[in-house]
Amino acid sequence: MLAKRVEEIPLDANPWSFEPKWDGFRAVIFRNENELLIQSRDGKPLDRYFPELREPLLEQLPQQCILDGEIIIATKSGLDFDALTLRIHPAASRVKTLAAQSPASVIFFDLLQVEGHDLCNEPFSVRRAGLERILSNVQAPLHLTPATRDREIAKDWFTRFEGAGLDGVIAKPLAGLYTPEKRTMLKIKHERDCDCVVAGFRWHKESEGTAVGSLLLGLYNDAGKLQHAGVCASFTAAKRGELADFLAPYREQALDKHPWADWADETAQAGGRMPGGKSRWNAGKDLSWQPLRTELVVEVAYEHMQGDRFRHLAHFRRWRPDKPVKDCTYAQLEVVPPQELMSIFPERT
Repeated sequence: MLAKRVEEIPLDANPWSFEPKWDGFRAVIFRNENELLIQSRDGKPLDRYFPELREPLLEQLPQQCILDGEIIIATKSGLDFDALTLRIHPAASRVKTLAAQSPASVIFFDLLQVEGHDLCNEPFSVRRAGLERILSNVQAPLHLTPATRDREIAKDWFTRFEGAGLDGVIAKPLAGLYTPEKRTMLKIKHERDCDCVVAGFRWHKESEGTAVGSLLLGLYNDAGKLQHAGVCASFTAAKRGELADFLAPYREQALDKHPWADWADETAQAGGRMPGGKSRWNAGKDLSWQPLRTELVVEVAYEHMQGDRFRHLAHFRRWRPDKPVKDCTYAQLEVVPPQELMSIFPERT
């Protein structure tokens, strides 16, 4: 089941249940006695990447059940999504080492089936009650997500727990059924703006040479080095063509003194983060890029940072011809102090 983005917490008279929005890997857990499957949102098995979860799941879940949740890695300073992505590794020995160093947890937020009883056509209020019942004595690394019907508490979660890396707040209609692939929930996420240097771009996958797929964004760190901060995408077909024409003059002699010139060679590595690097999710995906002279500044909207990068795709707002390139620094970003992550959970956990 998916969620539709809205700008604010709903204030209508309909009864809602509010939850923190976790930033991890969405997963559906299937358990049938000694058989266990951890399945990603796109239907792929995740079991081999999180071996440390098998034993607690078999020990604590009912003999037959299907639950919806999120796999996270929590640290003292918040959620670590980068550590999660490192788990998608072909070598079992590497996964085992990472599991010992940074063990994962599961946050459960919905119950689809238990002991042969299908709950998908039951209202969320019933599913939530069943989830609370079967997880009443659950212990880490398994957790029941907090939920409230109080809008003021939800507003507090929205601001107070951002520093822990949470995405925002989810609103679920108490009468809502479990509707796979339909956006019947609401998500309220953080959004800010930032001025970035446009240091390169990627062609659109279906229109190489004629349409831009995404812009590569840079921010200057305290040492004056331009860091690859993320990607701006989601352009219309018409805009992609316009961008190809607009950026053409900035491609001329772009690699001369380009701060990312070494990254033009795909064998080069820059802290594991290079614009043309192979995707951890899809090794066959073409991530080659086209350098641009670092003269353009763009204002983008973003949700939050993961380390020194935008956690999700940034969204184009406007060009900033009035903005000096050197003013595109990390200092302009709003920094949210880390919130003690475990304070989100009830005291018993």
